[in-house]
Amino acid sequence: MKLTIRQMNLEEDWNRVREIFQEGIDTGKATFETEPPSLEKWEKSKVPGCSIVACDDTDIVGWAALSPVSDRCVYAGVAELSVYIGKNFRGMGAGRKLLQHIISLSEEKGIWTLQAAIFPENEASLRLHQKMGFRIVGRRERIGQLNGEWKDTILLERRSRVVGISS
Repeated sequence: MKLTIRQMNLEEDWNRVREIFQEGIDTGKATFETEPPSLEKWEKSKVPGCSIVACDDTDIVGWAALSPVSDRCVYAGVAELSVYIGKNFRGMGAGRKLLQHIISLSEEKGIWTLQAAIFPENEASLRLHQKMGFRIVGRRERIGQLNGEWKDTILLERRSRVVGISS
C-alpha cells in the first residue's frame, strides 16, 4: 500500500479522523475514552502542528497526534503520542510510517521525550512502539476503569537522540 503522510487539516479531515478514533474505541484495546472528543476539545488538547494523517489513494487510513503531558514549562519537551489506524488497514505498515513521521516532527518541534500508555492486550501496538525505539518504563496497575473493568497500562517512552540530553 502506497501511503502519503501529511499534516492533518481538521476542517477537512475531522470526520474521518473521528471515525478512526471510534473504531479504536470499539476494540476496547486502544483507550479509556468511550467516545471521540469534540473538534474543539481535540484542538485544545494537541501540540500545535503535531497532528498527522496517513492517506492512500482514496482515503485517510490512520492518524497520529501529540498531546502535551503538562502545562508546566519544565515538561515543554515531553509529549504523549496517540496513533490510530482504521480497522481495514491494520497490519499494513501505516502505523510504522506514522510513527516514523511523528518522531521526526516531534524532534523538529524540540520535543525530547515521547511517551505512550498502551493496554497490555494491545500486543501489536506494544511491538510496533518497541521496534520504533520506545522502551517499557513501567506498568500502571489498575490505573483506570473501562466499562466497569479495572485496566492496566504499559508506559513506554522514547528519548530523542538529537534533541535534549540523550542517554
